Order: sequence, then C-alpha cells, then structure tokens
Amino acid sequence: MTPPSLILASASPRRAELLARLHVMAAAIDPADIDESPLKGEQPLPYARRIAAAKAAIVAARHPGAVVLGADTVVAAGRRILPKAEDAATARTCLALLSGRRHRVHSAITLIDGAGVARHRVSTSIVAFKPLTASDIDAYLAGDEWHGKAGGYAIQGYAESWVRMLSGSHSGVMGLPLFETRALLATAGVLPVDHA
Repeated sequence: MTPPSLILASASPRRAELLARLHVMAAAIDPADIDESPLKGEQPLPYARRIAAAKAAIVAARHPGAVVLGADTVVAAGRRILPKAEDAATARTCLALLSGRRHRVHSAITLIDGAGVARHRVSTSIVAFKPLTASDIDAYLAGDEWHGKAGGYAIQGYAESWVRMLSGSHSGVMGLPLFETRALLATAGVLPVDHA
C-alpha cells in the first residue's frame, strides 16, 4: 500500500532536510504565508502551537486528502518571544539578550491527516549560551546564517560553538523535532508504525 502524499507547509530548507533524515520526502512544499505576529499578551508556547496549527490548516484546505505538516519554532527569553532576525540590528539585540543565559526553544508541529484530523505535538528545549563578547557577535553577523532565524541564530551553524548546555531536542532547536514528527507521521501512515 502506497503511503499518502505529504505536503510540507513550510518554505524552510532545513525542515525539508530534517524530514529527509526520516527518509521522507514531501510531495510538495506549500508555505502557508500567514501573519505570524503574536497576539497581545500571548506567551511563547501557546504562540508556537497556534502558528503551527494555523499553517497546517491553511495548507490542508488547499490539498484535500493529503497529509499536511505544519511547524513553528519560537525562541523565548523568559516570556518574551524573540523575532526572526531580518536585519543585523535585530539579530544583535537577540544575541545580546541570549548572551550568557538560558533560553527556551519551543518547536510545535501539527499534522493533519487525509481525513482532516489534526494532531499536535510540541518539543521544548533549554539552550544555554556562553557569554558573548561584542567581537563574537560582530563576527557572527558578518556571515549570513543568522538571517531569518528565530532569535538571530542557527544552532546547526557556527552558533553551536556557543552552546554550553542543551537539554531537549537538537532537531527541535533546528526547527523540526524528529522524535515527535516521526510519531505523528506514523499515525498518519506516512511512516510505518515501529515497535521501538
């Protein structure tokens, strides 16, 4: 029996790469392109869940009968949702805030199966950076790996050398927690149900 088609509701190349680690290739990449502004007073974890669910729902409406995977990753300093850094000034502000302290990374996923049933999972990781000097930040910003990244950094790049502690899911911090994703894909028949 052929597994159902999977639509990835994300333009993120790293999410497609992470899916490939599960030996899954999306039949299509269809970004939801939604307003990702936090609601007034919205906390980081509910925000991540809401955005992942909204992405999946919008894309599922465009692909009836397909399995749709939506995801959102949020870097949180306390109750503060850090933005995706689209400019160096924003990235610098985020990195200065994260310097020498712990922060949380919430990676929420929603999978809508061919019957329209939505299932949700979330992975929360704690990441601690070393204290960053001005020259650390300047050197990092001279490259481009921070661009478009939540909190102004990509853990799969040079910024990983700043991580003195990570508790949780490395793939979740990258943008797609593989343990939770594998479980959801198995429930939808995209992956075989294993007995691990």
